[in-house]
Amino acid sequence: QVLPIVVFFSTVMSMLYHIGFMQWLVGKVGWIMQIFMGTTPVESLVAAGNIFVGQTESPLLVRPYLPYITKSELHAVMTAGFSTIAGSVLGAYISFGVSASHLLTASVMSAPASLATAKIFWPETEKPTVTLRSGLQMAKGDSKNVLEAASQGASTSILLVANIAVNLISFLALLAFLDSALSWVGSLFDYPQLNFENICAYVFMPFSFMMGVDWEDSFIVGGLLGYKTFFNEFVAYERLSKLIDNREKGGSMYINGVKQYMTVRSEVIATYALCGFANFGSLGLVIGGLTSLAPSKKKEIAGGAFRAMIAGTVACFMTACVAGMLTVAGVEVPCHILLGNAFNSTDFPDNSTELFDCCQQLFTSVNHSQEFFPGGNYSLSPWKGCCQILDQPAFYC
Repeated sequence: QVLPIVVFFSTVMSMLYHIGFMQWLVGKVGWIMQIFMGTTPVESLVAAGNIFVGQTESPLLVRPYLPYITKSELHAVMTAGFSTIAGSVLGAYISFGVSASHLLTASVMSAPASLATAKIFWPETEKPTVTLRSGLQMAKGDSKNVLEAASQGASTSILLVANIAVNLISFLALLAFLDSALSWVGSLFDYPQLNFENICAYVFMPFSFMMGVDWEDSFIVGGLLGYKTFFNEFVAYERLSKLIDNREKGGSMYINGVKQYMTVRSEVIATYALCGFANFGSLGLVIGGLTSLAPSKKKEIAGGAFRAMIAGTVACFMTACVAGMLTVAGVEVPCHILLGNAFNSTDFPDNSTELFDCCQQLFTSVNHSQEFFPGGNYSLSPWKGCCQILDQPAFYC
């Protein structure tokens, strides 16, 4: 269901490149970043191109100039590729159930963030040779008309779709094997719940907490960051979509001591933090792709790729920090109003997280003889409904 969307996006992008719209758009965005950030034309155009295409396609825009760029510019080019995602897979993540607006915003924000981070990691100490402020020629496609461009875009997506499918199958199988092996080792020490996500959670939990994730959710986000770093972001977003689905369905937040979903704010921060190609699997793609475009820079590419991956990860974390600062929780309806409106209708309401929490608070207030909802005028219908939702024993109800 997801992979055909990749074919569609690849076809549309190829058509837009043929008519010249993408070149115009990338040029304008790159010019804006060049003016406001003081970066060179080559690295600005590549960073702007990474908003729309992948990390191996965007350097093609400035292919003639790659052999002449400095080490800092080359590092910025690689960092931009690691800190953004391709437009072709954007639709796939949206179809998972991840917020489209946050994914689009994250992809745009990561472009200037990647340049800022790249210059911190590898400051410019040389004099750039490609300094044209206008007239920088971008590579164009070789298709004769729009239909041929659409056909080429669809054909190009075959390798991408096959690559995603094969990697997803292999990584999920490898993850299942690792979890089984770790669980077996953990059972020897009376800890059978040991798995790869738990290990990643402890490693990346400090980073997720510093980004603004709630303490209770920081371990879950840490596990997602581990999936993204050691496997790929496709696996991480697939796991995040399940957490979002669990929250929307409602139900018990904890099952056997394991948290089943996060708050909306934690989901938003995780969406931004995962929005990048910074993983070990992409190292080979970047080194191989850029080396084929600029063979004379092979040594510099191999030497700076790992540092660029770390810089790309930091850029994604920076955008997640900004998203965490700007994201505020929505206005919550008081529980006595929510319960009254929900159970006074003829149809039984859908089980939601807010309804579940209000019913829990209602029972807690009675058990502890507290007036949890002051001024509430309750009928029997909210009590009966909450008994049904929480599956309480008949004695309490």
